[in-house]
Amino acid sequence: MQQSLLASALITDPTWVFSVVLGIILFAPLLLRPLRIPPVIVLILAGILVGPYGFNLLAHDRSFELFGQVGIYYIMFLAGLELEMGSVEQYGRDGLRFGFLTFAIPFVIGIASSMLLLDFSLATSILLACIYASHTLVTYPIVGRYGLSRHRTVVVTVVATAFALFAALLVLALVIDGQNPDTSWLTWLFFGLKCVSYIAFVIFVFPRIGRWFMRRYDDSVMQYIFVLLLVFLSASLAKLVGLEGLLGAFLAGLIVNRLIPKTSPLMTRLEFVGNALFIPYFLIGVGMIIDLGILVRHPEALWVVVVMVLTGALTKWLASAIMAWTMGESRHSMWL
Repeated sequence: MQQSLLASALITDPTWVFSVVLGIILFAPLLLRPLRIPPVIVLILAGILVGPYGFNLLAHDRSFELFGQVGIYYIMFLAGLELEMGSVEQYGRDGLRFGFLTFAIPFVIGIASSMLLLDFSLATSILLACIYASHTLVTYPIVGRYGLSRHRTVVVTVVATAFALFAALLVLALVIDGQNPDTSWLTWLFFGLKCVSYIAFVIFVFPRIGRWFMRRYDDSVMQYIFVLLLVFLSASLAKLVGLEGLLGAFLAGLIVNRLIPKTSPLMTRLEFVGNALFIPYFLIGVGMIIDLGILVRHPEALWVVVVMVLTGALTKWLASAIMAWTMGESRHSMWL
């Protein structure tokens, strides 16, 4: 199926493919700006239209997979990079509380809705609940564009995102290993040791290497490539020990945070390249793998979609409302 879609795409020449993608990144948000649709949504919609399940102008090939992976890592990296470490120390406890709420509420209600409304098994319901419980910072570029990345609510949300991702990953590993009769407490002890060793390595080694490199080499291109190397090395090591690469990219952002001044040219370049190319490429790629036609071919899938969307949206809203109330935040902060 994938091979036939790849072969039948209207535009296959790499030069034209890249030109079309750049055109979408530039003109799609401009054309729909009067409708006040966020650029994130616009780029995903554009991906649906030009992708294999739309007009099939472009094939979702390895280039979109590569840039898409870079894009989602870049979002998490920027979230860690732009955090004020003083704010993290000040609001970190609130972030952990919100992380627990935004994980536990969707997880519990997600299991119940999957078993009662979709008639799924317990194992399937737990796996689906992990999707509800975790989330990423796809909309973070919008927050950064409006200069809200240092807002108290945003800092709390970023910390909560890291917590929810780790918790969902842990539950997912428990479910998968629970199906394996060879799993023992030694397996989990080894996993814990690997995680601690990885985090300790990044925390103690990366800053020292970073300071040495920044003092020794002042070439802007070399510094930019060096920072990217740290990001993807951290993500790769995270995956190697059994964690999610997103957590590795976020941790790299926190580490590099203290090495790069907020108003430096390097910070500007890091934000510019990510927001101009990698992140839009990722969003277009997300749209390209969405097959809306499945709702026509299999109408019964519509009920599953409705339950999943409502469960995910309402449980996340409930967690946000509870947290906003306990923090004494306004309604606007709750929606943020």
